[in-house]
Amino acid sequence: MFRALPGTRHYTVVCSSCGTRCEDDGLMLDCRACREPAFLRTEYHGTHTASATGLFRHAPLLPVVRTFPGVPGPVVYPAERLGRLLGLDRLWVAFNGHWPERGAQLPTCTFKDLEAYTVLGRLPADPPLLVIPSAGNTAAAFAWAATRYRVPCLLVVPAPALERMRFPAPLDPCVRLVALDGAATYSDTIACADLLARMPGHHAEGGARNVGRRDGLGTVMLAAAEAVGRLPQVYVQAVGSGTGAIGAHEAARRIRAAGEPLPRLLMCQNEPFAALYEAWCHGGQPPASRELEPLARELTNRRPPFAVRGGVRDALEESGGQVRCTDNEAALTAMALFEETEGIDIEPGAGVAVAALAEAVRDGQVRPDELVLLNITGGGRARQAQDLPLVPAEPWLRVTWPGGESGPRRVAEQVERQLAGVVTAGAGR
Repeated sequence: MFRALPGTRHYTVVCSSCGTRCEDDGLMLDCRACREPAFLRTEYHGTHTASATGLFRHAPLLPVVRTFPGVPGPVVYPAERLGRLLGLDRLWVAFNGHWPERGAQLPTCTFKDLEAYTVLGRLPADPPLLVIPSAGNTAAAFAWAATRYRVPCLLVVPAPALERMRFPAPLDPCVRLVALDGAATYSDTIACADLLARMPGHHAEGGARNVGRRDGLGTVMLAAAEAVGRLPQVYVQAVGSGTGAIGAHEAARRIRAAGEPLPRLLMCQNEPFAALYEAWCHGGQPPASRELEPLARELTNRRPPFAVRGGVRDALEESGGQVRCTDNEAALTAMALFEETEGIDIEPGAGVAVAALAEAVRDGQVRPDELVLLNITGGGRARQAQDLPLVPAEPWLRVTWPGGESGPRRVAEQVERQLAGVVTAGAGR
Protein backbone atom coordinates (compact mmCIF):
# COMPACT_ATOMS: atom_id res chain seq x y z
CA MET A 1 0.00 0.00 0.00
CA PHE A 2 1.34 3.46 -0.84
CA ARG A 3 0.41 6.85 0.60
CA ALA A 4 0.82 10.09 -1.33
CA LEU A 5 1.88 13.35 0.25
CA PRO A 6 -0.49 16.36 0.23
CA GLY A 7 -0.46 18.14 -3.11
CA THR A 8 0.76 15.11 -5.03
CA ARG A 9 -2.52 13.74 -6.37
CA HIS A 10 -2.12 12.85 -10.03
CA TYR A 11 -5.46 14.29 -11.10
CA THR A 12 -7.60 17.40 -10.92
CA VAL A 13 -11.28 17.59 -10.00
CA VAL A 14 -13.42 19.57 -12.46
CA CYS A 15 -17.05 20.72 -12.19
CA SER A 16 -19.24 19.39 -15.02
CA SER A 17 -21.23 22.63 -15.06
CA CYS A 18 -19.04 25.67 -14.45
CA GLY A 19 -15.65 24.10 -15.20
CA THR A 20 -14.09 25.12 -11.89
CA ARG A 21 -10.90 23.13 -11.29
CA CYS A 22 -9.48 22.29 -7.88
CA GLU A 23 -7.26 19.88 -6.01
CA ASP A 24 -9.14 16.97 -4.48
CA ASP A 25 -9.15 16.48 -0.72
CA GLY A 26 -10.38 12.89 -0.91
CA LEU A 27 -13.84 13.75 0.41
CA MET A 28 -15.15 16.43 -1.96
CA LEU A 29 -18.57 15.64 -3.46
CA ASP A 30 -19.77 18.94 -4.95
CA CYS A 31 -18.42 22.06 -6.62
CA ARG A 32 -18.20 24.87 -4.10
CA ALA A 33 -18.50 27.53 -6.80
CA CYS A 34 -21.47 26.16 -8.76
CA ARG A 35 -25.12 26.88 -8.02
CA GLU A 36 -26.71 24.07 -10.03
CA PRO A 37 -26.56 20.34 -9.25
CA ALA A 38 -23.51 19.04 -11.10
CA PHE A 39 -21.15 16.10 -10.83
CA LEU A 40 -17.47 16.59 -10.33
CA ARG A 41 -15.29 14.66 -12.75
CA THR A 42 -11.61 13.79 -12.82
CA GLU A 43 -8.91 14.82 -15.27
CA TYR A 44 -5.75 12.74 -15.01
CA HIS A 45 -2.25 14.04 -15.61
CA GLY A 46 0.11 12.17 -17.90
CA THR A 47 -0.57 9.02 -19.91
CA HIS A 48 -2.25 5.80 -18.86
CA THR A 49 0.25 2.97 -18.62
CA ALA A 50 -1.32 -0.11 -17.07
CA SER A 51 0.82 -1.93 -14.52
CA ALA A 52 0.43 -4.75 -12.00
CA THR A 53 -2.81 -6.76 -12.12
CA GLY A 54 -6.37 -6.50 -10.89
CA LEU A 55 -8.23 -3.31 -10.08
CA PHE A 56 -5.16 -1.17 -9.46
CA ARG A 57 -3.64 -2.11 -12.79
CA HIS A 58 -5.47 1.05 -13.81
CA ALA A 59 -4.30 3.20 -10.86
CA PRO A 60 -3.13 6.02 -13.19
CA LEU A 61 -6.82 6.48 -14.12
CA LEU A 62 -8.16 6.15 -10.59
CA PRO A 63 -8.48 9.00 -8.05
CA VAL A 64 -6.44 7.27 -5.37
CA VAL A 65 -3.53 8.18 -3.12
CA ARG A 66 -3.06 4.59 -1.97
CA THR A 67 -3.56 1.18 -3.51
CA PHE A 68 -4.31 -2.14 -1.84
CA PRO A 69 -2.53 -5.34 -2.83
CA GLY A 70 -4.36 -8.28 -4.35
CA VAL A 71 -7.66 -6.56 -5.22
CA PRO A 72 -9.06 -8.32 -8.30
CA GLY A 73 -10.61 -6.58 -11.27
CA PRO A 74 -13.26 -7.56 -13.81
CA VAL A 75 -12.71 -10.47 -16.20
CA VAL A 76 -13.53 -9.83 -19.86
CA TYR A 77 -14.03 -12.64 -22.36
CA PRO A 78 -15.79 -13.35 -25.70
CA ALA A 79 -19.13 -15.09 -25.06
CA GLU A 80 -19.65 -16.74 -28.43
CA ARG A 81 -22.26 -19.32 -27.46
CA LEU A 82 -24.37 -16.87 -25.45
CA GLY A 83 -24.02 -14.38 -28.29
CA ARG A 84 -25.40 -16.88 -30.80
CA LEU A 85 -28.40 -17.55 -28.56
CA LEU A 86 -29.06 -13.82 -28.25
CA GLY A 87 -28.53 -13.21 -31.97
CA LEU A 88 -25.19 -11.39 -31.67
CA ASP A 89 -22.01 -12.04 -33.64
CA ARG A 90 -19.60 -10.16 -31.36
CA LEU A 91 -20.67 -10.36 -27.74
CA TRP A 92 -18.13 -9.82 -24.97
CA VAL A 93 -18.90 -10.26 -21.28
CA ALA A 94 -17.32 -8.34 -18.41
CA PHE A 95 -17.84 -10.73 -15.51
CA ASN A 96 -17.74 -9.30 -12.00
CA GLY A 97 -18.00 -11.95 -9.32
CA HIS A 98 -16.61 -15.30 -8.21
CA TRP A 99 -15.67 -17.69 -11.01
CA PRO A 100 -12.28 -19.30 -10.36
CA GLU A 101 -12.04 -21.02 -13.75
CA ARG A 102 -12.22 -17.60 -15.42
CA GLY A 103 -9.94 -15.96 -12.88
CA ALA A 104 -12.80 -13.93 -11.37
CA GLN A 105 -12.27 -13.46 -7.63
CA LEU A 106 -14.19 -10.36 -6.52
CA PRO A 107 -14.63 -10.95 -2.78
CA THR A 108 -18.31 -9.99 -2.46
CA CYS A 109 -19.32 -11.22 -5.93
CA THR A 110 -20.35 -7.91 -7.55
CA PHE A 111 -18.69 -4.97 -9.27
CA LYS A 112 -19.34 -2.95 -6.12
CA ASP A 113 -15.96 -4.22 -4.93
CA LEU A 114 -14.39 -2.04 -7.64
CA GLU A 115 -15.94 1.12 -6.24
CA ALA A 116 -15.36 0.29 -2.57
CA TYR A 117 -11.59 -0.10 -2.82
CA THR A 118 -11.31 2.97 -5.05
CA VAL A 119 -13.30 5.13 -2.63
CA LEU A 120 -11.14 3.94 0.28
CA GLY A 121 -8.00 4.59 -1.75
CA ARG A 122 -9.15 8.16 -2.38
CA LEU A 123 -9.62 9.05 1.30
CA PRO A 124 -7.25 11.40 3.12
CA ALA A 125 -5.25 10.26 6.11
CA ASP A 126 -7.39 9.91 9.26
CA PRO A 127 -10.73 10.23 7.43
CA PRO A 128 -14.10 10.81 9.11
CA LEU A 129 -16.47 7.90 9.51
CA LEU A 130 -18.10 7.23 6.13
CA VAL A 131 -21.90 6.82 6.08
CA ILE A 132 -23.16 4.55 3.29
CA PRO A 133 -26.75 3.49 2.50
CA SER A 134 -27.22 0.35 0.44
CA ALA A 135 -29.69 -2.20 -0.87
CA GLY A 136 -27.07 -4.82 -0.02
CA ASN A 137 -24.29 -5.17 -2.59
CA THR A 138 -22.59 -1.84 -1.90
CA ALA A 139 -22.75 -2.43 1.85
CA ALA A 140 -21.19 -5.87 1.46
CA ALA A 141 -18.34 -4.48 -0.64
CA PHE A 142 -17.57 -1.60 1.73
CA ALA A 143 -17.97 -3.76 4.83
CA TRP A 144 -15.36 -6.27 3.71
CA ALA A 145 -12.94 -3.72 2.24
CA ALA A 146 -13.20 -1.58 5.38
CA THR A 147 -12.71 -4.66 7.56
CA ARG A 148 -9.56 -5.67 5.70
CA TYR A 149 -8.00 -2.21 6.04
CA ARG A 150 -9.71 -0.97 9.22
CA VAL A 151 -11.48 2.05 7.75
CA PRO A 152 -14.38 3.20 9.98
CA CYS A 153 -17.78 3.24 8.30
CA LEU A 154 -21.48 3.18 9.13
CA LEU A 155 -23.66 1.13 6.76
CA VAL A 156 -27.46 1.29 6.60
CA VAL A 157 -29.34 -1.55 4.88
CA PRO A 158 -32.84 -3.07 4.73
CA ALA A 159 -32.82 -6.28 6.79
CA PRO A 160 -33.25 -8.60 3.74
CA ALA A 161 -29.86 -7.36 2.51
CA LEU A 162 -28.20 -9.30 5.34
CA GLU A 163 -28.67 -12.45 3.24
CA ARG A 164 -25.92 -11.16 0.91
CA MET A 165 -23.57 -10.16 3.69
CA ARG A 166 -21.48 -13.26 4.31
CA PHE A 167 -17.72 -13.00 4.54
CA PRO A 168 -14.61 -15.13 5.08
CA ALA A 169 -14.33 -13.74 8.64
CA PRO A 170 -16.34 -11.57 11.07
CA LEU A 171 -16.48 -7.85 10.35
CA ASP A 172 -14.08 -5.57 12.19
CA PRO A 173 -15.66 -3.48 15.00
CA CYS A 174 -14.83 -0.34 12.99
CA VAL A 175 -17.61 -1.40 10.59
CA ARG A 176 -21.00 -0.52 12.08
CA LEU A 177 -23.88 -2.19 10.29
CA VAL A 178 -27.40 -0.85 10.90
CA ALA A 179 -30.21 -3.12 9.66
CA LEU A 180 -33.75 -1.78 9.21
CA ASP A 181 -36.30 -4.49 10.02
CA GLY A 182 -39.77 -4.41 8.51
CA ALA A 183 -40.83 -2.92 5.18
CA ALA A 184 -37.88 -0.55 4.74
CA THR A 185 -36.71 0.07 1.18
CA TYR A 186 -33.39 1.13 -0.31
CA SER A 187 -34.78 4.65 -0.57
CA ASP A 188 -35.49 4.59 3.17
CA THR A 189 -31.85 3.72 3.89
CA ILE A 190 -30.78 6.71 1.79
CA ALA A 191 -33.04 9.03 3.80
CA CYS A 192 -31.60 7.67 7.06
CA ALA A 193 -28.02 8.01 5.85
CA ASP A 194 -28.62 11.64 4.87
CA LEU A 195 -29.36 12.43 8.53
CA LEU A 196 -26.64 10.21 9.99
CA ALA A 197 -23.98 11.86 7.82
CA ARG A 198 -24.67 15.16 9.62
CA MET A 199 -23.51 13.78 12.97
CA PRO A 200 -20.14 15.05 14.24
CA GLY A 201 -17.24 13.01 12.89
CA HIS A 202 -19.37 11.44 10.14
CA HIS A 203 -19.32 12.14 6.41
CA ALA A 204 -21.52 11.06 3.51
CA GLU A 205 -19.72 8.70 1.15
CA GLY A 206 -21.72 10.37 -1.60
CA GLY A 207 -22.87 7.61 -3.93
CA ALA A 208 -22.85 8.71 -7.56
CA ARG A 209 -21.40 12.09 -6.55
CA ASN A 210 -18.18 10.41 -5.42
CA VAL A 211 -15.63 10.40 -8.26
CA GLY A 212 -14.03 7.36 -6.65
CA ARG A 213 -17.19 5.35 -7.17
CA ARG A 214 -17.66 6.27 -10.80
CA ASP A 215 -14.02 5.88 -11.79
CA GLY A 216 -13.73 2.58 -9.92
CA LEU A 217 -16.75 1.19 -11.74
CA GLY A 218 -15.34 2.63 -14.96
CA THR A 219 -12.47 0.12 -14.82
CA VAL A 220 -14.91 -2.32 -16.45
CA MET A 221 -14.61 -0.23 -19.62
CA LEU A 222 -10.83 0.06 -19.24
CA ALA A 223 -10.46 -3.71 -18.87
CA ALA A 224 -12.74 -4.33 -21.85
CA ALA A 225 -10.88 -1.93 -24.13
CA GLU A 226 -7.64 -3.66 -23.19
CA ALA A 227 -9.04 -7.16 -23.80
CA VAL A 228 -10.90 -6.36 -27.03
CA GLY A 229 -8.39 -3.88 -28.43
CA ARG A 230 -10.97 -1.14 -28.93
CA LEU A 231 -14.08 0.35 -27.37
CA PRO A 232 -17.34 -1.57 -27.79
CA GLN A 233 -20.10 -0.10 -29.91
CA VAL A 234 -22.76 -0.89 -27.30
CA TYR A 235 -22.38 -1.07 -23.52
CA VAL A 236 -25.12 -2.96 -21.64
CA GLN A 237 -25.67 -2.77 -17.88
CA ALA A 238 -28.48 -3.10 -15.34
CA VAL A 239 -28.79 0.15 -13.39
CA GLY A 240 -30.41 1.56 -10.29
CA SER A 241 -28.81 4.98 -9.95
CA GLY A 242 -26.87 4.64 -13.21
CA THR A 243 -23.54 5.28 -11.47
CA GLY A 244 -21.77 2.35 -13.13
CA ALA A 245 -22.97 3.26 -16.61
CA ILE A 246 -21.90 6.88 -16.11
CA GLY A 247 -18.51 5.64 -14.90
CA ALA A 248 -18.13 3.45 -17.99
CA HIS A 249 -19.08 6.40 -20.20
CA GLU A 250 -16.56 8.70 -18.51
CA ALA A 251 -13.83 6.06 -18.83
CA ALA A 252 -14.57 5.66 -22.54
CA ARG A 253 -14.27 9.43 -23.03
CA ARG A 254 -10.81 9.37 -21.46
CA ILE A 255 -9.32 6.56 -23.53
CA ARG A 256 -11.02 6.72 -26.92
CA ALA A 257 -8.85 7.27 -29.96
CA ALA A 258 -9.27 10.39 -32.07
CA GLY A 259 -12.52 10.11 -34.01
CA GLU A 260 -13.58 6.89 -32.25
CA PRO A 261 -17.29 6.98 -31.35
CA LEU A 262 -18.35 6.52 -27.76
CA PRO A 263 -20.12 3.27 -26.85
CA ARG A 264 -23.89 3.57 -26.97
CA LEU A 265 -25.23 3.04 -23.45
CA LEU A 266 -28.07 0.57 -22.97
CA MET A 267 -29.24 0.95 -19.38
CA CYS A 268 -31.56 -1.79 -18.14
CA GLN A 269 -34.15 -1.63 -15.37
CA ASN A 270 -36.58 -3.99 -13.66
CA GLU A 271 -40.34 -3.43 -13.81
CA PRO A 272 -42.47 -2.27 -12.12
CA PHE A 273 -40.17 0.17 -10.29
CA ALA A 274 -37.89 1.74 -12.88
CA ALA A 275 -37.19 5.38 -12.06
CA LEU A 276 -34.66 6.02 -14.82
CA TYR A 277 -36.84 4.39 -17.46
CA GLU A 278 -39.80 6.53 -16.42
CA ALA A 279 -37.70 9.70 -16.36
CA TRP A 280 -36.08 9.03 -19.75
CA CYS A 281 -39.09 7.69 -21.64
CA HIS A 282 -42.04 9.43 -19.98
CA GLY A 283 -40.66 12.28 -17.89
CA GLY A 284 -42.30 10.84 -14.79
CA GLN A 285 -41.67 8.71 -11.73
CA PRO A 286 -42.64 5.14 -10.81
CA PRO A 287 -45.20 4.53 -8.05
CA ALA A 288 -43.37 4.36 -4.71
CA SER A 289 -45.83 1.70 -3.54
CA ARG A 290 -44.25 -0.82 -5.94
CA GLU A 291 -40.64 -0.41 -4.84
CA LEU A 292 -40.48 -3.85 -3.23
CA GLU A 293 -41.84 -5.74 -6.27
CA PRO A 294 -38.82 -6.00 -8.62
CA LEU A 295 -36.77 -9.20 -8.47
CA ALA A 296 -33.60 -7.07 -8.55
CA ARG A 297 -34.25 -4.78 -5.60
CA GLU A 298 -30.71 -3.46 -5.85
CA LEU A 299 -31.92 -1.59 -8.95
CA THR A 300 -34.57 0.42 -7.10
CA ASN A 301 -33.70 4.04 -6.40
CA ARG A 302 -36.24 6.83 -6.05
CA ARG A 303 -33.65 9.57 -6.51
CA PRO A 304 -31.29 8.60 -9.33
CA PRO A 305 -29.02 11.38 -10.67
CA PHE A 306 -30.98 11.80 -13.87
CA ALA A 307 -31.06 15.56 -14.49
CA VAL A 308 -27.86 16.56 -12.67
CA ARG A 309 -25.14 17.94 -14.97
CA GLY A 310 -22.84 15.09 -15.90
CA GLY A 311 -25.47 12.58 -14.80
CA VAL A 312 -27.60 9.95 -16.49
CA ARG A 313 -29.41 12.14 -19.00
CA ASP A 314 -26.20 13.77 -20.20
CA ALA A 315 -24.49 10.38 -20.60
CA LEU A 316 -27.43 8.95 -22.54
CA GLU A 317 -27.64 11.95 -24.84
CA GLU A 318 -23.91 12.11 -25.52
CA SER A 319 -23.68 8.38 -26.27
CA GLY A 320 -26.95 8.10 -28.19
CA GLY A 321 -28.08 5.61 -25.56
CA GLN A 322 -31.40 4.23 -24.35
CA VAL A 323 -33.06 2.84 -21.23
CA ARG A 324 -35.01 -0.41 -21.42
CA CYS A 325 -37.23 -2.12 -18.90
CA THR A 326 -37.89 -5.83 -18.41
CA ASP A 327 -40.00 -7.85 -15.98
CA ASN A 328 -39.21 -10.40 -13.28
CA GLU A 329 -40.13 -13.42 -15.37
CA ALA A 330 -37.82 -12.40 -18.20
CA ALA A 331 -35.00 -11.77 -15.72
CA LEU A 332 -35.40 -15.22 -14.16
CA THR A 333 -35.38 -16.84 -17.59
CA ALA A 334 -32.23 -14.92 -18.52
CA MET A 335 -30.49 -15.95 -15.29
CA ALA A 336 -31.20 -19.60 -16.08
CA LEU A 337 -30.04 -19.15 -19.68
CA PHE A 338 -26.74 -17.60 -18.61
CA GLU A 339 -26.02 -20.34 -16.07
CA GLU A 340 -26.87 -23.09 -18.54
CA THR A 341 -24.80 -21.51 -21.31
CA GLU A 342 -21.81 -20.12 -19.42
CA GLY A 343 -21.74 -22.43 -16.40
CA ILE A 344 -22.03 -19.92 -13.55
CA ASP A 345 -24.89 -18.37 -11.58
CA ILE A 346 -25.58 -14.64 -11.88
CA GLU A 347 -27.37 -12.05 -9.74
CA PRO A 348 -30.91 -10.79 -10.51
CA GLY A 349 -29.56 -7.43 -11.71
CA ALA A 350 -27.32 -9.16 -14.22
CA GLY A 351 -30.32 -11.24 -15.32
CA VAL A 352 -32.18 -8.00 -16.02
CA ALA A 353 -29.32 -6.89 -18.29
CA VAL A 354 -29.26 -10.19 -20.22
CA ALA A 355 -33.05 -10.13 -20.67
CA ALA A 356 -33.10 -6.49 -21.79
CA LEU A 357 -30.26 -7.11 -24.26
CA ALA A 358 -32.13 -10.06 -25.78
CA GLU A 359 -35.23 -7.90 -26.20
CA ALA A 360 -33.19 -5.04 -27.70
CA VAL A 361 -31.74 -7.41 -30.32
CA ARG A 362 -35.20 -8.74 -31.18
CA ASP A 363 -36.53 -5.18 -31.52
CA GLY A 364 -33.66 -4.08 -33.76
CA GLN A 365 -32.31 -1.63 -31.18
CA VAL A 366 -29.00 -3.52 -31.19
CA ARG A 367 -27.78 -4.92 -34.52
CA PRO A 368 -26.45 -8.50 -34.74
CA ASP A 369 -23.07 -7.35 -36.12
CA GLU A 370 -22.36 -4.73 -33.44
CA LEU A 371 -19.57 -5.21 -30.91
CA VAL A 372 -21.43 -5.46 -27.60
CA LEU A 373 -20.03 -5.41 -24.06
CA LEU A 374 -22.42 -6.95 -21.52
CA ASN A 375 -21.54 -6.05 -17.94
CA ILE A 376 -22.47 -8.95 -15.67
CA THR A 377 -22.46 -6.83 -12.54
CA GLY A 378 -22.65 -9.76 -10.12
CA GLY A 379 -22.31 -13.51 -10.27
CA GLY A 380 -20.94 -16.65 -8.69
CA ARG A 381 -22.51 -16.13 -5.27
CA ALA A 382 -23.82 -19.70 -5.14
CA ARG A 383 -20.46 -20.98 -6.35
CA GLN A 384 -18.61 -18.96 -3.69
CA ALA A 385 -20.81 -20.45 -0.97
CA GLN A 386 -19.72 -23.91 -2.14
CA ASP A 387 -16.04 -22.98 -2.37
CA LEU A 388 -15.51 -20.96 0.81
CA PRO A 389 -16.67 -21.08 4.44
CA LEU A 390 -18.52 -17.80 4.98
CA VAL A 391 -19.59 -16.05 8.19
CA PRO A 392 -22.91 -14.11 8.32
CA ALA A 393 -22.46 -10.46 9.24
CA GLU A 394 -23.75 -9.44 12.67
CA PRO A 395 -25.52 -6.06 12.71
CA TRP A 396 -24.18 -3.47 15.11
CA LEU A 397 -27.78 -2.27 15.53
CA ARG A 398 -31.17 -3.54 14.39
CA VAL A 399 -33.99 -1.02 14.20
CA THR A 400 -37.63 -1.71 13.44
CA TRP A 401 -38.43 0.63 10.57
CA PRO A 402 -41.09 3.03 11.90
CA GLY A 403 -42.14 4.29 8.46
CA GLY A 404 -43.58 7.69 7.66
CA GLU A 405 -41.83 11.01 7.26
CA SER A 406 -40.44 10.81 10.80
CA GLY A 407 -38.90 7.38 10.18
CA PRO A 408 -35.38 8.54 9.28
CA ARG A 409 -35.23 10.90 12.26
CA ARG A 410 -36.31 8.15 14.66
CA VAL A 411 -33.70 5.77 13.25
CA ALA A 412 -31.03 8.46 13.60
CA GLU A 413 -32.02 8.97 17.24
CA GLN A 414 -31.56 5.26 17.97
CA VAL A 415 -28.15 5.28 16.27
CA GLU A 416 -27.12 8.30 18.34
CA ARG A 417 -28.18 6.53 21.55
CA GLN A 418 -26.21 3.45 20.53
CA LEU A 419 -23.14 5.58 19.81
CA ALA A 420 -23.50 7.32 23.17
CA GLY A 421 -23.55 3.92 24.84
CA VAL A 422 -20.37 2.91 23.03
CA VAL A 423 -18.62 6.10 24.16
CA THR A 424 -19.82 5.65 27.76
CA ALA A 425 -18.70 2.02 27.83
CA GLY A 426 -15.30 2.99 26.45
CA ALA A 427 -14.85 5.74 29.04
CA GLY A 428 -15.68 3.32 31.84
CA ARG A 429 -12.95 0.86 30.95
